[in-house]
Amino acid sequence: MTDHAAALGRLAAIPRAQLLAAPSPVEEMPRLRDALGGSAAPRLLVKRDDAIPFAFGGNKVRKLDFVVADARAAGADTLVTLGGIRSNHARVTAAAAAKFGLRCVLIANGTPPAAPTANALLDRLLGAEIEYIATREERPAATRYVMARLERDGRKPYLVPLGASTSLGALGFVRAVGEMLEQIPPPQVIVHAASSGGTHAGLVAGVALHRLSTRVLGVSADDPAGEVEATVRAIVAGMGPLLRVDGDALAASCEIMIDDTCVGSGYGAPTAASREAQQLLAASEAMFVDHTYTAKALGALVARARDGRFRTDETVLFWHTGGQVGLFA
Repeated sequence: MTDHAAALGRLAAIPRAQLLAAPSPVEEMPRLRDALGGSAAPRLLVKRDDAIPFAFGGNKVRKLDFVVADARAAGADTLVTLGGIRSNHARVTAAAAAKFGLRCVLIANGTPPAAPTANALLDRLLGAEIEYIATREERPAATRYVMARLERDGRKPYLVPLGASTSLGALGFVRAVGEMLEQIPPPQVIVHAASSGGTHAGLVAGVALHRLSTRVLGVSADDPAGEVEATVRAIVAGMGPLLRVDGDALAASCEIMIDDTCVGSGYGAPTAASREAQQLLAASEAMFVDHTYTAKALGALVARARDGRFRTDETVLFWHTGGQVGLFA
């Protein structure tokens, strides 16, 4: 058995919270392909993590599947995490806490909404306690304060970092690559939305461990490409002790492709390309993407297909990482 095969065997033995009952679907997108040129465009597929049943789905479910299992094994009674006031990650963390009878404290940067909608509404329905802060820069101090307060109160808090984008959380997407291979032959390209780095790290590590030639393109929702790449490499390297492989060598073997040209005026701000991509996907395939993440990634895919940057004999898989709740904000 090769080191890679042994690592995948060890991955299967790492505890999960079982938030995913079944694989997310893979579907063809023939009408979108027709809209982009038909036979002049690549074959287009979508991996629908937006259709994961738990807590309105999305990529955070895969990462929290591992992280929440670790929290429970550690005897935690409270999950603490952070994000924006309409964070998808916060919503799934609050849902996981509710499912397992844990308390949840969300550190949310932004103005408290007078009438909560979308994820902010779901957080409240799930019973999460919300600690509001004004800006992202206040997150470190607020996190220290919340953790210390809970410990003083006799609680056993477990901190889930932003996006659950730790080496442990990213194993959810190493596992997802194996799930994909049970559904379809390896695509030539995977395109997905990238931000905190965990999804991209898991995908490129999964591609490397399965010895695939698939290229993984992460489309940044906020940070410069160099920063995202450095984060991704650190997350992959941190998988070493978990999988009992040389993490630095694994990280070095991964090709990391980040496109930061679609951010526009900033995080969560729509662009002309994201608006068009959102409308195009809905009208052609009856699927929905949000402006913060997935519409910008789809916009990059659309632009590359139109510019001929994909070969017509290639299969391009759009990994839909969810976020559709954001449409109702």
